[in-house]
Amino acid sequence: MIKLNHALVAVAFTIVLVSCTKEEDAPPVNPNNLSLNISGLEDLGSGYAYEGWIMVNGSPKSAGIFTVDANGKLSQSGFQISEADLNSATAYILTIEPSPDNDPNPSDVHILAGNFNSNTASLTVNHPAALGTDFTSAMGKYILATPTDMDSTNEASGVWWLDPAAGPAAGLVLPTLPAGWKYEGWAVINGTPFSTGTFTDPMMADNAAPYSGPNPGPPFPGEDFLLNAPAGTTFPTDLRGGVVVISVEPDPDNSAMPFLLKPLVGMVDANASVHAAQMMNNNAAATNPNGTVTR
Repeated sequence: MIKLNHALVAVAFTIVLVSCTKEEDAPPVNPNNLSLNISGLEDLGSGYAYEGWIMVNGSPKSAGIFTVDANGKLSQSGFQISEADLNSATAYILTIEPSPDNDPNPSDVHILAGNFNSNTASLTVNHPAALGTDFTSAMGKYILATPTDMDSTNEASGVWWLDPAAGPAAGLVLPTLPAGWKYEGWAVINGTPFSTGTFTDPMMADNAAPYSGPNPGPPFPGEDFLLNAPAGTTFPTDLRGGVVVISVEPDPDNSAMPFLLKPLVGMVDANASVHAAQMMNNNAAATNPNGTVTR
């Protein structure tokens, strides 16, 4: 009997030990119940991050914060959300937020959104809760000219988004942006993008003229590259053979470079005539981010 009891105790101890070891060694259950699959986002640099929101009973609730590296990879793509909230969610919205952020509410900078259809939402920029447009209807034309000085020999050193044959009139046809966004013009000079200023209305002048001459420019977006050239750059220049761009920028914007949304791109012909309208290409489909979220 004594030997039997010892044997039973040993067996019982072994069972308990094995059971405990298996429980401790078992991998933890993945707690994430909201998964993102988004492409086309970019690194926001210091001071900003992306934040997801789910709409529950008409109100936004945070669904996680993440960043994106230089290769477009999300720092986190799975998030643990209250099951009750997630089951009640009707839509997902992605915003750009200050980091750190003391405001518990979403910013105005909504970049992607989508309604849940069963357990998945397709995220686009043209959802009404995002930018409300995909920019595929945007059109643009521009001229090379330097109207802010009296020198007729440097006319290829300026770009103005106007149509000279219409009065002149605005050269850009762009959708109205929601709060949190603005347009910005760019001229790429020797591989470096130079801003021509930001604007919301293509029928009015933009907000800056850091390089223009002393005379007033046309009442449309544009810039003459004549003065105040940064180190390593010489003005006047020749924009022929280069690139001009209209981008869509978050507001506020912490970057001196164009944002990922670049709906209009103009490849300036090397033999382009000054003062003659040049057409831009619609580039929206290539630069719009998109993705899905699954609950």
